[in-house]
Amino acid sequence: MNESDADATDDRDAIAGSTETLGREVAITGYGVDVPEEIVTGSAIAEASGIPEDVVVEKMGVREKRVAGDDDHVTDMSVRAGRRALADAGLAATDLDLVLFHGSEFKDHVVWSAAANVAERLGAEDAYAHESYALCAGAPIAIRHTAAQLRVADVENALLVTASREEDLVDYANEDASFMFNFGSGGSALVLEADPREERSRGRVRESAAVTDGSFSLDVVMPAGGSKRPASHETVEAGGHTLDVPDPDDMKERLADVSAPAFLSVADEALAKSGYDRADLDFVALTHMKRSFHDYLLSELGLGESGGYYLDEFGHVQSADQTLALDRGRDLGRVESGDLVLFLAAGTGYTWAATVIEWQG
Repeated sequence: MNESDADATDDRDAIAGSTETLGREVAITGYGVDVPEEIVTGSAIAEASGIPEDVVVEKMGVREKRVAGDDDHVTDMSVRAGRRALADAGLAATDLDLVLFHGSEFKDHVVWSAAANVAERLGAEDAYAHESYALCAGAPIAIRHTAAQLRVADVENALLVTASREEDLVDYANEDASFMFNFGSGGSALVLEADPREERSRGRVRESAAVTDGSFSLDVVMPAGGSKRPASHETVEAGGHTLDVPDPDDMKERLADVSAPAFLSVADEALAKSGYDRADLDFVALTHMKRSFHDYLLSELGLGESGGYYLDEFGHVQSADQTLALDRGRDLGRVESGDLVLFLAAGTGYTWAATVIEWQG
């Protein structure tokens, strides 16, 4: 064998190895969701915004969504979802080594650890807690990072919690921010374990992929409240504490060229690294978006309507979307044992992310 042949063999071995998960097996052993009771309808959003009701309901895809009440701060929803996930997994909070919050930066308090508060309230006294932010791309990335820790025996059991009430930050009188009118409130949680007994595994975590285009990093902002423009009487009176899009037409034009290819690229990469391709997919748990784009992505991935779940009764609940879609998909019989599931998400900034899960039920 000459040197070039040896190099080629090494390359093939590296490619083959990339489809195998290194280290211990990681699985989802339980999950939970939590959504507020209060509902806002698409009709009410149309009335508040002046946008025709059929546009809100059919194009934006918001029949209704949940709105947080006084006892629905992100930690409240995370704790409730976390308890359900632990019960589903058959674990006690004292079994946890890690509590990770990957939800909204709009929390109970500013410059504050929601993760530590959630861990304390759950009674996870032996766990350390920290936070991870990828906005609406947070779920696949949080699973990716935590699975890596589990595979190398850094931790044994982890609880991933998320919640959002960014609906509070939406001004329905601001037409420039209309793509955020679908923001809803809610939370979810996942328990991840290393090498669980087969009967405890709900879904085997395979590989992930992500990509960021930072040219969009200033396209969605809350103008005031940060170090560049601290909160003041003037910023409050000027309405600077709601989310805004400085140049919506420019953002829409630039995003149209890159978003679909980015979604499909991370999906294909995560599938390939896991030893699969689009033809193997059974269900995609996808970020809430306008209905036509949701249907387009499912079609490109080789799936019809039953290959996903459109969250038009929840709206867009940041990084809780994937678990909410999985939960509803299971309720409707769209996700069954042996199915290949893809968590697929995107978050402003802009980051696209995907994680493959072999669902075992």
